[in-house]
Amino acid sequence: MQLSELTAVSPVDGRYRSKISELDTYFSEFGLIRYRVLVEIEYFIELCKIPLKPLKEIDADLFPKFRSIYENFTIEDALRIKAIENTTNHDVKAVEYFIKEKFDVLGIGEAKEFIHFGLTSQDINNTAIPYSLRDAIQQVFYPILEKVIATLSQLAVEWEKIPMLARTHGQPASPTRLGKELMVFVERLNKQLDLLKDVPCSAKFGGATGNFNAHVVAFPDVDWVDFSNRFVGEVLRLERLQTTTQISHYDDMAAIFDNLKRINTILIDLDRDMWTYISMDYFKQKINKNEVGSSAMPHKVNPIDFENSEGNLGMANAIYEHLAAKLPVSRLQRDLTDSTVLRNIGVPMAHTLIALKSLQKGLGKLVLNEDKIKTDLEANWSVVAEAIQTILRREGYPKPYEALKDLTRTNHKIDKNVIHEFINSLAVTDDVKEELKKITPQNYTGIYY
Repeated sequence: MQLSELTAVSPVDGRYRSKISELDTYFSEFGLIRYRVLVEIEYFIELCKIPLKPLKEIDADLFPKFRSIYENFTIEDALRIKAIENTTNHDVKAVEYFIKEKFDVLGIGEAKEFIHFGLTSQDINNTAIPYSLRDAIQQVFYPILEKVIATLSQLAVEWEKIPMLARTHGQPASPTRLGKELMVFVERLNKQLDLLKDVPCSAKFGGATGNFNAHVVAFPDVDWVDFSNRFVGEVLRLERLQTTTQISHYDDMAAIFDNLKRINTILIDLDRDMWTYISMDYFKQKINKNEVGSSAMPHKVNPIDFENSEGNLGMANAIYEHLAAKLPVSRLQRDLTDSTVLRNIGVPMAHTLIALKSLQKGLGKLVLNEDKIKTDLEANWSVVAEAIQTILRREGYPKPYEALKDLTRTNHKIDKNVIHEFINSLAVTDDVKEELKKITPQNYTGIYY
């Protein structure tokens, strides 16, 4: 069968294709090849600036033409590289030969042999891949996550003063406010987002075993460390690792994946809370009359957006976990296990993108059911026991905790009348009794943040 959304094995390239297509630029085979071409050409241009013989003859006016090779990179160009790879059986060498073909057209001559000069394939892969990862995170991941955070913040402000029964261990607990509970997730996500932005996107660039052997033997008078630091730092805008084997040690990349996993874990927590609030009828969902909730039960409107989000975040985290644990481990100066693993970076990013879009959709469908929230508060007057026993402690009342425990740990209904009868029986001043009677499940909500 021809590859299509219906024949793709992976759902991210099949069923969910339309939701993740913006990641093509960064994580597809086409995207990887283009980033490799970019690094090779920018490296050649930097060599021309030293300049090395015979690169002294290269006119800087040609640099825009060199760059146009990756700026105007096409599917046909990628197919040409794949055709060369069928002969070389080496993907990065195929990129080198492709650029040489392009340079022949430009009449570069013998200078084309400085394409990929002194490098190993990992100098290209370990710059192209973090380059693409950084671009994807900045241009795709940050905007959608920040959109979700903004929506949560907006809802938190809108529902700031909505008192709500809290539940710890699934049982009624001291009341809270709906807006504050959403702000918990806003704070957590913002914290992890700040940490993620602080993790360096680093690259390896140093020759076959990280020592610039070939560079030094050919041009011993060039400061290759300084050259490479400037190339990687200023041109590619990555952070060059100073001491490596043939490959990156991937510690910073692992930190990125661990951070992305933590963000996803927070989002899973949010998904489950919103699912639970919907099941408690605290939220209704906006209804699309053309949608079907169940193939058998016509009445159902399921919280499918939060369920889809949770499932995809779990898939993403399983892969992030492997990436973070595997990539920093390589036998001696290198083995090839990182190569095939690196090709899967786009998969957890895709599952995360699907999840964030589903979560955003779910948040947009929420309709507050304030009547149900009020009913639950009114049905749980026992939650003011903490407030009463705390004030009694302040007043020096004997064993206040035990008194409230005896009152509230019962199978009988605890309502306003029961609480007020208890207050009337207390040996405290009338002013304290009035103070206690002012406490309700609706107003015992603490500080407004």
